[in-house]
Amino acid sequence: MIRVENLEVVFAPGTQDETAALKNVNLRLERGDFLTIIGSNGAGKTTLYNAIAGTLPLSNGRIFIREEGDVAAERDVTREAEYRRARYIGRIFQNPLLGTAGRMSLEDNMMICHKKGYKGLKISLNKAMRDYFREALRTLGMGLENRLHDNVELFSGGQRQALTLLMTVMSKPSLLLLDEHTAALDPHNAEMIMDLTLRFASEYRLTVMMITHNMAHALGFGNRLLMMDSGEIIMDVNAAEKTRLSAQDIVQRFRDIKNRDLENDKMLLS
Repeated sequence: MIRVENLEVVFAPGTQDETAALKNVNLRLERGDFLTIIGSNGAGKTTLYNAIAGTLPLSNGRIFIREEGDVAAERDVTREAEYRRARYIGRIFQNPLLGTAGRMSLEDNMMICHKKGYKGLKISLNKAMRDYFREALRTLGMGLENRLHDNVELFSGGQRQALTLLMTVMSKPSLLLLDEHTAALDPHNAEMIMDLTLRFASEYRLTVMMITHNMAHALGFGNRLLMMDSGEIIMDVNAAEKTRLSAQDIVQRFRDIKNRDLENDKMLLS
């Protein structure tokens, strides 16, 4: 579960270049929610991710997370460093090369991910651990279970993104942030990665936020749709309503909202 409250991010405050990248953003997701996020470039989508992940400091607001399996009250992570939030926030980027260390072996990549946030006794890369990795890799259907000793740089972009997705969900994040994670792939691999995303989201009961410019994905996947513009959430559509919408409906709603805002601005200036 995640809750963000009155999030604001302002760049270059107090200067002529001051820019409000996020404006009073409020959002709540429960476990198992799958949220798709759309909006033009500069709308604030990635800034929202950076704020949640701890990459950017907030100008105002708070962020709360309840970790997987935690029955206690939600915790305020607003001031936690990025590396600490990485224990329960997984993030996958558009570039399939960013989620893995290319010059390290497949088994070493998986070992690093497996140890993320581990607080128990030291764990070693032994036969039992390799068997565990092979079994997990077998679910991808790519034959990677037979390539544990190969460096990841030898794999294709689709294989690396599938591997990144698998390693991320194996770390059991409380929240999975997908930042256009299929956009750099060819259509076949993009479809394969989306199939894996849906399967893992269901199997692990993941809470997912997915930025996409693909309207078919935005409308066809998940149980909720957000549209952002100029640092604000301007549309929040639930599952029932989303099934009745087309891409043309979304575009028309966006135009209606912008026209309404323009009229309000004219009234304030008159």
